[in-house]
Amino acid sequence: MTSTRRGPSEWGPAELQRALLSPGESPLFVLDVRNREEYEAWKIEGRFGPETLNAPYFEILERGGKDDMVDSVAAFVESELSAKLPREGTVLAVCAKGGTSEYVAEGLRRSGYSAANLSGGTKAWADYHEAKVVVDGPTQVLQLSRPARGCLSYLAVGGDGNATAIDPLRDPSPMNILLTERGLTLERVIDTHAHADHISGGPALAKERGAPYYLHPFDAVHPFDLVPGDLEFLNLCDQMSIRIGESRLEVMHVPGHTLGNCALLLDGQVLFSGDTIFVASISRPDLGGRAEAWARLHYRSVRRLSELPDETLVLPGHFASYRELDAQGAARAKLGDLKQGNPGVALALGSEEEFVNGILDGLNAIPESYVEIKRVNAGLAQAHDERASELEIGKNECALA
Repeated sequence: MTSTRRGPSEWGPAELQRALLSPGESPLFVLDVRNREEYEAWKIEGRFGPETLNAPYFEILERGGKDDMVDSVAAFVESELSAKLPREGTVLAVCAKGGTSEYVAEGLRRSGYSAANLSGGTKAWADYHEAKVVVDGPTQVLQLSRPARGCLSYLAVGGDGNATAIDPLRDPSPMNILLTERGLTLERVIDTHAHADHISGGPALAKERGAPYYLHPFDAVHPFDLVPGDLEFLNLCDQMSIRIGESRLEVMHVPGHTLGNCALLLDGQVLFSGDTIFVASISRPDLGGRAEAWARLHYRSVRRLSELPDETLVLPGHFASYRELDAQGAARAKLGDLKQGNPGVALALGSEEEFVNGILDGLNAIPESYVEIKRVNAGLAQAHDERASELEIGKNECALA
């Protein structure tokens, strides 16, 4: 057995995010010890990898054959993984909550690898949020990202210290921290649509801060069974103008992803596209169970947005891959660039029939959890923290494949 290499024994989600955004001097390798089903449903991915290997923990212990757990890990690594794990760089041991992977990381170090444990496991990674300024002008815009899920929300801050929250994520604490640290007053909360991939934090944040909550009324109905929702909200409507400091936010009703889907145009220059246009794709129109009918609505909506000036900065509601992030780790792009490089936008510049046929050919099965998430977001069901995490787990599938 080789000597133990020394190095940081624990990584937090912030350290993992830095490694996923940049390859650094030596690459990251992930040894994921969750069950195979969990691993196949959702794994850690970044701009430059990382390379990953799945070895379920119970198999490691069984085939390691030692009485001591760490000894079993070391024995398994040396007998079955030595040809698969890199001797350079960090091997990050990952499990669901960070407990069993701690033993795996120790066993890797006993076998001579530079290994660390992901503290809190994939649960901590799934719950990690970060914020960055993406527009610095009279109205400053902060993008709040939940990178494990590719979910994005925004805080638009006027010069008067009043702020508008757009598409808040389930956990309102990151938004609350920003508001408190900056001494801001939350003037309103807007959901661009009824989300399917994650539970909205909009109603809870609005209630906590005493601010009004806005939603298009078409999205206050569950689309599968047409049951009216149980929500308190003010109506978003097409061409509605909302003041943020000295700026104006224009509401554009762009149905297709949902019947009430809206985009928000700030001073004619910055487009909060919600779930209409992403950096590398567009959204899918089948999450209400009416793919062809909504695809035709979607065609007109994407075309409407594509007619905005090419210099319009698009801030999407999601990203599906780290390749959609810029050098600063933000999801944003000029509309003119998307017309050239985004296949979905380019498809909308053609005929309606070509668009609809192309969309229908690119649809995957609707994730079962999305139906229940829409019920929660309509106020028709409740989900405690553990159940909410279960519903949200997995790869974001709001974009076309």
